[in-house]
Parts: sequence; C-alpha cells; structure tokens
Amino acid sequence: MNFLQNIKYNFQKQEVLTQIIIANVAIFLTVNLIGNLSHLDLVRYLGLPTGPHEFLTKFWTLFTYMFTHASLGHIFWNMLNFYFMAQIFFTIMGQRTLLYLYVMSGITGGALLLILSVLFPASFSGAYLIGASASVLGMGAVMAVYAPNYRVYPFGLFEISYKYFYIIMFVVTTLIDLSINTGGKISHMGGALFGIVYGYYLKKGTDLFNLSFRLKKKSKLKVVSHNPAYTETATRKKSTEEHTMDELLDKISKSGYDSLTKNEKDELFRLSQKK
Repeated sequence: MNFLQNIKYNFQKQEVLTQIIIANVAIFLTVNLIGNLSHLDLVRYLGLPTGPHEFLTKFWTLFTYMFTHASLGHIFWNMLNFYFMAQIFFTIMGQRTLLYLYVMSGITGGALLLILSVLFPASFSGAYLIGASASVLGMGAVMAVYAPNYRVYPFGLFEISYKYFYIIMFVVTTLIDLSINTGGKISHMGGALFGIVYGYYLKKGTDLFNLSFRLKKKSKLKVVSHNPAYTETATRKKSTEEHTMDELLDKISKSGYDSLTKNEKDELFRLSQKK
C-alpha cells in the first residue's frame, strides 16, 4: 500500500478523524469565500473574542473557534499535525475518545485565555482566537503521558520516542518567543494541560470520557438483567477484555507498537472500538 492509498484507507476507517477534518476545511472555505465575495469577516462570529464582554454575546465561539482557520498555511499545518497524531491516538484509544478530547482540549485552551483576558484586559483586548492547535496539542499530550515510549517516525526520516517528539513540537510551537501570538500560545498550554490531566488519570485506570459518559447516563432508566449467570458472565468478559487491553498497552509503552504481533494489533483495534 503506497502513501496515498494508506491515507485514503485511514480516512475511510477513521470516521471521526475524517469528520473533524471536513468540518475544519468546510469552515475555512466558507470564511474565505464569503469574505472575498461580500467582505463579511466571519472570524468575528466564529473566532473566540478575548474580551469577556464580547464573549458573553458570542458564547458559541468557545466551541466554533477550534474549527476555524483564516489562512491556508494555518489550516494545512494544523490538520497535518492532527492527522499524524490521530494515527497514534486512534490505534490505542479508539474513535469516540478522539472527538471528546479534541473538543475538551479546545475548550480548556479557550477558557484559559478568557480567564487571563479578565485578569489582564489591556493585554488581550480586541483580538480573536482561531485554530485547532489547542485541540491537537491536547490530543498529543495524552499519548506523551500515557504511552511515552511509543516509537514514531516523523516523515519517515528517523525514529524517536513519542514523548521527545511531543516535547520538541510543543517547545517550537508554543514556548519560543511568547511575544508573538501570545493568546494562541496560551490556548496551546490550556489544551496541553487537559491532555496531561486526561493521560495521568488514564494511567491510574480512570477514563475521564467514560466517567463523564456514565454520569450523564446515571439518572436515566436502565434495564438490568436479574439472571445471576448472565450478569456474572458479562462481568467476567468485561474484566478479561480490560486486562487484555492493559497488557497490550503496557507492551506498546515499553517496546513500541511494532513489537505487537498481527493478532495483537487486530485485537487492540477491536478492543479500542469499544471505548
């Protein structure tokens, strides 16, 4: 399978990845098309305003900003990084968690910037935050904490542990010269912070996605089987699958994804789809 066929296969297999990229591209084209035809700046309605008073009238922008880009270079690099990180994330974590982490990392990054804009209004007035960077860095931070020794091959040129790859990328995109794009880099820190917290609790055995999902379902009526044999069998099966998943992830963390056999990779993929 050549490079382009591999990308096509990944897009077909990973529906959530495809949907997120399509949403980003569609909004990018809409912003530029309408901007060129009518001179209406949609960034003012989709980007996150750094002024707290304007945000109160555009509260939806805490969500829409992470899908909004104005320049071709901006969306290209963000989506390229997102695609690359998603391949690693998808292999271990599954699809549903990908969307949850993308959104929550973006919200955390935007919220951190809003808080600082309240504390230091003179430093952040009159600007708009756009872009998927906080979401992408949040997703990457999870893997840096959860599977730090996972081996990656950037552009196929060299081999490096994922934790070092992520640190280099974070330093280059965020910590170098904070005087440029200060608001955007603050959102990067917020997104990465959420990813670190998520990865930390995941290592402790708590999946924040599943926890929040269970809390939403807790108040709803459930049909519960009163057959002890059925309940015991279902519990035993779930416990066995979780144990198998932990063993596979531990092997990846220590020796890298390529250390898995074909059967182990297939089993990891099957179990990850249940997340």
